[in-house]
Amino acid sequence: MAPIYWMMLFLMFLIMFFILMNILFFSFIKLINNKILKKINKKNYNKLI
Repeated sequence: MAPIYWMMLFLMFLIMFFILMNILFFSFIKLINNKILKKINKKNYNKLI
């Protein structure tokens, strides 16, 4: 019974880690996209003026 219990615990940990990494990764991408968009918008705005 013990090995199965540890395997279950390990799987739960892996799933939680995977979800956390996904959340961090997507938030990081959003931050980068926002910065790039702001830079592009500033450039376009300057061109328009």
